[in-house]
Amino acid sequence: MFGNGLSDFDIKSLFDTTTRLGQIVELLIYAVIALVVTTVILLIYGKFVKNRLKAKNNLTIRFTQNIIRVVIILIAVIWVLVSSTATTDIGKVLFQGTAILGAVFGLAAQPVLGDFFSGIAITLNRPFEIGDWIELENGTAGVVADITPRHVVLRSLGTVEIIVPNSKINALMLKDTSFKKLRSVKMEFNVAYGTDVDKASEVIKNEIINSELTVPAKNDEYSDVFFESFADSSLVLSTIVYFKQSTSGLAVKTDVNKRINDAFNKEGIEIPFNYVNVVMQGKD
Repeated sequence: MFGNGLSDFDIKSLFDTTTRLGQIVELLIYAVIALVVTTVILLIYGKFVKNRLKAKNNLTIRFTQNIIRVVIILIAVIWVLVSSTATTDIGKVLFQGTAILGAVFGLAAQPVLGDFFSGIAITLNRPFEIGDWIELENGTAGVVADITPRHVVLRSLGTVEIIVPNSKINALMLKDTSFKKLRSVKMEFNVAYGTDVDKASEVIKNEIINSELTVPAKNDEYSDVFFESFADSSLVLSTIVYFKQSTSGLAVKTDVNKRINDAFNKEGIEIPFNYVNVVMQGKD
């Protein structure tokens, strides 16, 4: 009855399998084309930005760059979905089922949209710039390395990078210790009671000026040294030290502290430390 040939069911299954394989191959071809074209476009765009835009570290420009990259990638993905017969139905659902798509997108993408619009608000208000050292009210701190449609990248000590959502940055209070091309750090120094405050202040300021890592402030002058408070066992002197954005804050602190420690020892200025007197009573 069936003979040596293939049954109608076998022929149909073979045809369906061949069709599916052809669709998969077609999808892979479209995906490879999209990948190559997208990569070339991103490379050309990156070179254009690098050569034409000198203010690449500008917050607004960096944010716009990242949005354009995302848009280019999304266009490539949508093109693959619409062009390939294997994903035609998916493309139709995406573009024709606007009501369902809108409901799903509205529920699932609320955090993404919140971060996106917060990123726009940040770039418009510009509370900081790329390269600024900022400290959030929750204690998170670092140099602003990048801003994307979803988050701000802070570079902390060493190679540590902190990813903070734009919505969090937009909601938290922050302290920016940088202005224009300078960064700053407050440094405190303790001297013993009875120390000549004027002399100690002069030594501190001179050593800060002599440091190769420090620079004058905005008005081309170094900050004064202030008699800040009376501590339990010392007098507290403080000042603001300024340095370039490219300089490590820890390197500045280390250099200044070493210089002032050596200068205090040379000038006979005592750095107090806590000590304990132990009184032992003898037995009768």
